[in-house]
Amino acid sequence: MHSKTLGLPASFQRRGGFARWLGVLCLSVMLAACGGGGDDNSSSGGSSGGSGGSGGGGGGSGGGSSTTSTANAQPIQPNGTNAVPINVNSGVAGFVNIPNVSVTVCAPGSSVCQTIDNIQVDTASFGLRILGSAAQSVLGSLPNVRASNGGQLAECAGFADGYTWGTVRTADVKIGTEMASAVPVQIIGDLNASAAPTGSNGCPSGNDENDVGDIGANGILGIGPQTYDCGSGCVSTALNAMYFSCTNGANCTGVTVPLAQQVTNPVTKFAVNNNGVIVQLPPIPDGGAASASGVLIFGVGTQSNNGISGVTKYGTDPYGDLTGTYKGQTYKTFFDSGSNGNFFQDSFPLCSNTSAFYCPSSEQSLSTTIRGTEGNSANVPFQLVSARTLTQGGNKFAFNSLGGQLGMSNFFDFGLPFFFGRHVYVGFELPNSSAYVAF
Repeated sequence: MHSKTLGLPASFQRRGGFARWLGVLCLSVMLAACGGGGDDNSSSGGSSGGSGGSGGGGGGSGGGSSTTSTANAQPIQPNGTNAVPINVNSGVAGFVNIPNVSVTVCAPGSSVCQTIDNIQVDTASFGLRILGSAAQSVLGSLPNVRASNGGQLAECAGFADGYTWGTVRTADVKIGTEMASAVPVQIIGDLNASAAPTGSNGCPSGNDENDVGDIGANGILGIGPQTYDCGSGCVSTALNAMYFSCTNGANCTGVTVPLAQQVTNPVTKFAVNNNGVIVQLPPIPDGGAASASGVLIFGVGTQSNNGISGVTKYGTDPYGDLTGTYKGQTYKTFFDSGSNGNFFQDSFPLCSNTSAFYCPSSEQSLSTTIRGTEGNSANVPFQLVSARTLTQGGNKFAFNSLGGQLGMSNFFDFGLPFFFGRHVYVGFELPNSSAYVAF
C-alpha cells in the first residue's frame, strides 16, 4: 500500500511488518508506499572478534554485563554454502534500505526449480512469501496445501499498513547450498483480492499488498526467531484472522491449521545450520551510500564461519522483543531488517503532514538502552538525519540514519539502519534454546 510522502521520492516507503499473532505487529518501513517486514535478527562473524556490537561483554548470556555498542564491523566473504550475499541497492522496485538475497524454489523432490532474486531479508517475520508474478516458471508445480475440510489453504499475513493475501503451497527452498524440504510457503497475489475475508476475524485494515510496487521486492524471507508464523493459536482456533479454507478461490472461511501446514521459517528446517542466522552489513556514512554488500550466514556455532565471539547475547521473548529505554520511557524493543528505518516515538518534526519520517533541522545523535531477559544491557547509539536531506544529491539506496514515527506507542523498532556496521545474530526459539539477539 502507498502512503503519500510530500516532497520525498517514492523510493522512500513506510513498510509495516508482519503480524506475529492476532494483530501483534512487527514493523518494517520505506518512505512513500508500504511493504512487508518482520522482527528479530542475528549475525555472526566466525573469527571476527570485533563484530559490530558490544565492546567487552563477551558472548555470555549471564552476569548482567553492560556494554556500549559500536558499528564498524565489516562482513566476511560469502562462501556460497551457509553464507550468501545480501545486497542493498535499487533492487527490483527502487526502494531504499531493502536487503535482498536470491532464493531457489522447487517443486518438492524435483528438478523443477526457479531462482528468484530480490527476496527481502526480514528478521522480524517468519516464513517465505513469494509474489506469484515472480515465480511463474515454478508456480504451477507447487502443490497446494489442503485445509482440514479439503479446501485450499490460504493466508492473510498482516502488516502495520496492510496485508499479503494468497495461497499456501509446499516447496523445497534452497539458499546457497542449504535446503529446506517440502516446507509451506505463501504465494502472494494468486487469489482474487475480493476473496480476502473481512471483519473482525478477517484480514486487517489496509491494502492488499500483492505486487513489487507494494512490497518493494519479489518476496520476503522471514527468518525471525519463530519456526511457524502463527503457532499454537492457529492450531486451536479457527478464528485466528490468518488462515482460511477457500473453495474455488473464493468462499473463504477461518480454519484451524496444524503446525506442519503453517508457513515456516525455512532456516529452521535446514539439516545442520538451523539454530539462527547472522546478518552482516558494512558500515556506511550517515549521509547514505549508493549500495551496500553484506552477508547472510545460516547457523550459529555450527561452522567455522558462524562462531559467536566478540558479541554479547541479549535474551528476548519468543518473538524477538526485549526491554528498551529511550528518553526515560520504556518500550518493547526489537531488531528488524525488514524495516527500512528506525521507528520510534519522539517530537521531531515530520517531513510533511502525511509522512511518517522525521525531518529534524540537524543531525541528531541519540541512544537507547536495552536489557535482555538474562540481565545483559547495552547503550545503543544511533543517528537521525532528515529524510528530506537524505533524498537530496544523488542516487542512494542505503541509509544508516533514516528514522520515523512508529504507529504503536509501546514499541521501538531498530530497522535496517541498525544493521549497518554490525554482525547481528538472531537465535531461534527452539526446544533446547531460547530466542536471543546478539551484536
